[in-house]
Amino acid sequence: MRRDFLAANAGKRAPMPGFVLLARDRADGVADMRIGYTVTKKIGNAVIRNRMKRRLRALARDVLPTAGLPGCDHVLIGRAGGIDRDFAQLRADLVKALGKLAP
Repeated sequence: MRRDFLAANAGKRAPMPGFVLLARDRADGVADMRIGYTVTKKIGNAVIRNRMKRRLRALARDVLPTAGLPGCDHVLIGRAGGIDRDFAQLRADLVKALGKLAP
């Protein structure tokens, strides 16, 4: 929901070359992690935006189960550099970003 994205925007942020990670603790006592994705029209046409969202989803599936922040909402905002960036480098960037945001 839009209000969840807006609430996450008020949380912590970690900018990386291919994306920006937003994380906000829900403080509801539930350890579930939630993830959202945003890619704006500034990135490119629909084909490029969808490709970026697929990359972000694969990245989240790969990294968040082990390195994600429990009880937090995570939002990945795609940047133009994320399309051309190597997937292994994106993965390393996400792990680094989660490390910055960890309490």
